[in-house]
Amino acid sequence: MHDIIRPAPALLGAVALMLLGACGDDRPALTPPGLPEQLAGADSARGRLLVAERGCLACHTVPGLSGPASQVGPALDQVPRRAYLGGWLPNTPDNLARWLLDPSAINPLTAMPDTGLTPEEARDIAAFLLGRP
Repeated sequence: MHDIIRPAPALLGAVALMLLGACGDDRPALTPPGLPEQLAGADSARGRLLVAERGCLACHTVPGLSGPASQVGPALDQVPRRAYLGGWLPNTPDNLARWLLDPSAINPLTAMPDTGLTPEEARDIAAFLLGRP
């Protein structure tokens, strides 16, 4: 019978640490800097105000905005680095605006409510969340 060769625990630990190190926050944003065509004419300053006015802070924490310490929805500090929106929609500026307009049309099981945004307001918020000028 053949003996099974097992790696030393130290080797497994080193591999685990190497893999965890690869999960750092130094990766670039998935949406490149600059204003994409889909957000042409969007106003991120207005988007910032809309996030505060439309009650987004009731469920999300947003950098630079004060509100309740809520964790109902995800924190919105790293939106450009997310691969997906709402769990499965590819993160693009256009898809972010679509998600903001009618989240339940994209994912009927989402807890995110329809906030009654106009297409222009959704683009403004998307520009703010993506860190666009």
